[in-house]
Amino acid sequence: MEWNTNGLLPLEWFRKMRTESPVVATEGNEAWHVFKYEDVKAVFTNYEVFSSQGSSSSEEPIESSILRQDPPKHRQLRKLVSHAFTPRMIESLAPKIQEITSSLLDEAEKKGRIDIVADLASPLPITVIAEMLGVSMEDRERFKAWSDALVGDDGDAYYQCQREMSEYFAEIAEDRRQHPQDDLITKLVEARIDNEHLTDIEIIGFCILLLVAGNETTTNLISSAVLAIDSLSEVRSELLADRSLIPGALEEVFRYFSPVQTMFRRVKEDTVLRGQELKQGQIVNIWMVSANHDEDIFEQPDVFNIHRNPNPHLGLGSGIHYCLGSQLARMESRIAIETLLDRFPEYRRDRSVELERMDSRMMFALKELPIILR
Repeated sequence: MEWNTNGLLPLEWFRKMRTESPVVATEGNEAWHVFKYEDVKAVFTNYEVFSSQGSSSSEEPIESSILRQDPPKHRQLRKLVSHAFTPRMIESLAPKIQEITSSLLDEAEKKGRIDIVADLASPLPITVIAEMLGVSMEDRERFKAWSDALVGDDGDAYYQCQREMSEYFAEIAEDRRQHPQDDLITKLVEARIDNEHLTDIEIIGFCILLLVAGNETTTNLISSAVLAIDSLSEVRSELLADRSLIPGALEEVFRYFSPVQTMFRRVKEDTVLRGQELKQGQIVNIWMVSANHDEDIFEQPDVFNIHRNPNPHLGLGSGIHYCLGSQLARMESRIAIETLLDRFPEYRRDRSVELERMDSRMMFALKELPIILR
């Protein structure tokens, strides 16, 4: 069904850019925007020409994370934490994820309503990743505020949250050196690459990335899925009749909404993309949300179709930077949606509250999504 999302997604504008200006320079030719699927995928995967590395500033720990590294450093860093995200490790978290989800919905049931963003989609993944890292759940609200600042459009908040997170995780890392525990931060502190320990800024960068990436993508996936089910009656009917359709529905949410809308790369050497000359040092903004609606790849791209197969969306990236926590995000979201439908099959959105996106070009994130449960 073609879906009018009330301006939440500027699909018409993306269609226009794909048609008329698929690779276009910003004013002053300092940066480029890329909108077509094949071009976005090419920039994602060709790390020899398009680098993930941004600023070399030692002030920003996120610049030392795997998100901002190319091989071989990227490969080394990713290997350090990949053990925590193996299929077996993720599956072992299922009972805990179910327990957290049920507890959150128990609280909501007492009130008869819930803000899906604040009371389910946000606390669920934050709780899981905080336990994996080994940090206190008492700081959950701080984690959420930091996550929002890191993906938001306020530059001052972006730098301030990194300073605060640096102090927070540096203190925990130092404690783990003295008192090791069975958690990810201890493993990062003890890890070695080429017989050398990670630097403090690399450890902090890892923690920041895992906390934010382990939160924002899943939060936005769950809230967008809840919105889709409420907005499209035939989707709700199909999912209520057959829960095995939920994974496919979530893949369509990844495609249609693209929780991560855009990322950037830096040109490492002069190159040509779709006839345009890109110069070394220029920034390339790759629009996954536009790529995921490319009519050359997806039949009827603006139709929300939970049976879409194949569905080669770029909602989780591509190539070496494909999302490390993709299986965890899928499982958390599947359990959340299954449990919500099992307990409150007739839930409905409170339409007296207008839908609003958060101020973030990078993410598709709803500010709130109030739901009446019965």
